[in-house]
Amino acid sequence: MTGLMQATTIYALSTGAAPTGVAIIRVSGPAVEAIFKSLCGFVPKPRRAALSALHDPETKALIDEALVLYFKGPASFTGEDVAEFHIHGGRAVIAALLETLSHFPNCQMAERGEFSRRGFFNGKLDLMEVEGLADLIAAETDAQRRQALTQMQGAQSQFFETLREKIIHAIAMVDSALDFSDEADVPEEIAGAARPLASDLLSEIERYLDDGNRGEILREGFHVVLAGLPNAGKSRLLNALAARDVAIVSEEAGTTRDMIEVRLDIDGVPVRVTDTAGLRETESLVEKEGIRRSFAQLEISELAIWIIDGTAPQLVPEEVVERCGGKVMTVWNKVDVSPVPMAFVDEIDFKISAETGLGLEALLSAIGARALERVGQGEGAIVTRARHRDLLELAAAQLREFLDGDLSDTELRAEDLRRAAFAIGRLTGKVDVEDVLDKIFLEFCIGK
Repeated sequence: MTGLMQATTIYALSTGAAPTGVAIIRVSGPAVEAIFKSLCGFVPKPRRAALSALHDPETKALIDEALVLYFKGPASFTGEDVAEFHIHGGRAVIAALLETLSHFPNCQMAERGEFSRRGFFNGKLDLMEVEGLADLIAAETDAQRRQALTQMQGAQSQFFETLREKIIHAIAMVDSALDFSDEADVPEEIAGAARPLASDLLSEIERYLDDGNRGEILREGFHVVLAGLPNAGKSRLLNALAARDVAIVSEEAGTTRDMIEVRLDIDGVPVRVTDTAGLRETESLVEKEGIRRSFAQLEISELAIWIIDGTAPQLVPEEVVERCGGKVMTVWNKVDVSPVPMAFVDEIDFKISAETGLGLEALLSAIGARALERVGQGEGAIVTRARHRDLLELAAAQLREFLDGDLSDTELRAEDLRRAAFAIGRLTGKVDVEDVLDKIFLEFCIGK
């Protein structure tokens, strides 16, 4: 892999789709200086912007006038020589420069995430920082931005590396016991000295695992499900919350068959709102499937909003409460034409009209407050992906094996600790990580 990277030079458009005011084409690899000389006639001073005409090396035709930058490796994002061409963002200009670059020997279009991948292999980023960079690019809200930025800057990496170093220290203590394997009781005494350290490590890992998944929820979005009987106004409410028509609204019952989701930014916290099929008895196989999916969404939601049709009210069924784990908010809809009767007052959390917008601001504020209470603003979140949680749980399991195991089996206890260290090392990429690389880097766009 590394040898291939050293032999080839990659290039890609690193900005958005054309046309745009300015487009940046990034190049990384050993041919960067040759490309500068051919296109510009000179190599810019590192980290000094220069204005240059770009000429096709074969035809000498002018391609564009550009601002050019040179980042000499290893002091670059990829650790290699990197060029940036800031050109005018017309489609023809971009296409002409990309076509010209393709004619240089061993120069090829970059794959998704290949610039970041090279940065990883050249030690510029570890896996946690790469994931933070991907999350930063994908961030839709301020809280997501802060969480991603913290991870990209290495806060989690430092924490996990400290954990790994402590486990390695415990391994050294246990390994030293093997030197006294012929002496009675001595190996157990030496290995036993690692137990308090392993116990403290296990407690620390368990504390971070017991975080209510707030890091993952913030990254993916606080999940809200709209549920109710047919024609309760779920789709109209979804449109009102999204401030655009995303769902079909009809007086005909059972028109929502599949999940429709919108993403909201409520005071900087990401919220995913899912419209579901109306819950009722039906003979339609398609509608039955929609209802099955509705219940499945309720089971994985952070909050269920039960929409009550004010003209034909029905309180939230017990099955809905059970499916969403009791995390339910009741909303009386159509209050503009049907006020809440006294018999229902104590059962209703909010009164709205999805048609007129009455009460929507208070409902949005309440959803935002629930989301903020659940995930916070992203500060201090250590676990932000299922991959992190799985590896921490694996490390914790191995530490328990060590603590519960027979210390006289010194080699087995050392292996327990090595497996724990291996699991932690995979978080940052200190050990074998080939199985996760493709998944991580494919999250990036071309040119990053």
